[in-house]
Formats: sequence, structure tokens, C-alpha cells
Amino acid sequence: MKRPSEVGQEPARIRVLIADDHALVREGLRYVLDADPGIEVVAEAANGRIAVEMALQFAPDVVVLDITMPEETGLHAAARLREALPSARILMLSMHDQTEYVREGMRIGTHGYLLKDSAGEELRAAIHAVHAGGTFFSPAVVKRLTASEAAPVSAPQVQLEQLTPRERDVLSGVARGLTNKAIAAELGISRRTVEAHRESLMRKLEIHSVAGLTRFALEAGLVADA
Repeated sequence: MKRPSEVGQEPARIRVLIADDHALVREGLRYVLDADPGIEVVAEAANGRIAVEMALQFAPDVVVLDITMPEETGLHAAARLREALPSARILMLSMHDQTEYVREGMRIGTHGYLLKDSAGEELRAAIHAVHAGGTFFSPAVVKRLTASEAAPVSAPQVQLEQLTPRERDVLSGVARGLTNKAIAAELGISRRTVEAHRESLMRKLEIHSVAGLTRFALEAGLVADA
């Protein structure tokens, strides 16, 4: 699982594994990603089982997993990868925007959910976002999730009231997949201040993972307009 040594002074590219059971889809994904000089597709897989095997062999930075694959689904493969290769960032890819798929991915600890009808630019942005430590959800997915929360959700709303306006701003940025640096630039504050707000809101909410914070923000309607 050792990565190849860096050659020369060129910046390291994001190493990506793509998994989809349709060869044409994989070819299309590779074409889209090859257009980004900062991304390198190091392996492909046609099902979840092979995806896990290839990930353990190539140790990619980001794994793009289709939800519905034969032999082993993308969600099942994602759960295995979270255990076997925790350093890898996982981006789920699907033609389905059903909330149960998205919520299961969040429960497992994946880092994003992208619909297959998304533009190539969105896929590249998603890979950069999750690799940088953020999360990424297609806007349509976010809207579907917030719509499913039409009934009052008392617990998140009550907890949200514990946060200061600035902590809510930081939480919104985290849920939108922004890095601390990007949040700082957006809010006009220092990165250290962002980190302090992030630690504070995690402590108040008793949530200590990006996936958990994202789910909370979605359920509380904090990113309903994303």
C-alpha cells in the first residue's frame, strides 16, 4: 500500500480510483478527470469487491464509488474501505437521489454524494473538496434531503440555538465542503478563528466528524439553499 515516491518538484496529483460496472461510464469519468492536471486516475474497478482490492493495492487518495454495482454494492464496499483504508476519501456516485442511499452513506462515513447527471466540472470540484478534507453533496441531493425533513425536527433545532451566529456560519461552510482556509476567506476571519469556532461547535453539538456535522446541518436546514 505504499505510494510511489514523488519525482522532481511537480506538485503531487490527487490519486483517484473509479468504480462503476459500466465500461462506458468509467471511460467517461476518466476522460473528465484527465482534463484536470491535478488529478490522476490510478485504477478502475467494475464492482465493489474489485474496488476494495484495487484500493488496497494502489492506496488512492480518493475513491469514486457507484452505488449500484454487482457482486458488492458501492455502499458495502465503502464500509469495508472505511475500515481497511481509513486514509482514503470516499465519494459516492449514483443516478439515484433517494435520501436512504445518501443517509446510509453518511452513516458509513463517506465524504460526498454526487449524481451521475452532474457536470464534469462538478465531479472535479467534488474530488478536490473531499481530498482537501471537506465534503461535497450535489445541490439536488441537499434539496432532496432538506425536503424530506418537512416535519419539525426538534432536536437539531434546539441544538442549533446553542450556537452563536458565527459558529452557524462556520458549520454551514463545513457542510458545503469548504476547507477551514476557504471558510476563513468567505467570512473574512483568520483560519485559526475558524478552527476555534469549529472546535466550539463540535463540543456543543457533541459531534466530532465532518460527516456528522454535515448531516446535522442538513437536518437543521442550515444549508437548505445550497
